[in-house]
Amino acid sequence: MASKAVLFVCNLNAVRSPIAEALAKALYGKRLYVDSAGLEPSERDPFAMSVLQEIGIDMAEDAPLDLEEANVGSFDHVICLTPEAYARVQDLARGQAVNVELWETIDPFANGVQGNREQRLEAYRNLREELRRMIELRFGGGEKAAG
Repeated sequence: MASKAVLFVCNLNAVRSPIAEALAKALYGKRLYVDSAGLEPSERDPFAMSVLQEIGIDMAEDAPLDLEEANVGSFDHVICLTPEAYARVQDLARGQAVNVELWETIDPFANGVQGNREQRLEAYRNLREELRRMIELRFGGGEKAAG
């Protein structure tokens, strides 16, 4: 794990980027500084909070952050979870020593996952596990077991 500071960015900082942030913090503890931001921050999604609570992670006190407040240049690595976030971060990171990646992920909220509560939660669980796999693949196995 070469990075020391990682920023996850999506459109609203409500589902994907805060889940990724919470997972990375749980996996790497203080070995990696992690934050998340959105292009237009919104309230945290209750389903995202629920699927993290299932594995012992509480992000209730974590407030959404605007990308403009995040100072992209202070991170070694910025991982964008939407094409819109990637385009904006590319502009902000121009001329700075920051590695920017795009990990396209599906937003279960925006995709209008239908069904009962359990079916909707399952879509969020799938996203959580997809993000965990991607994080571990990129940064290596963590010191803590998130879940």
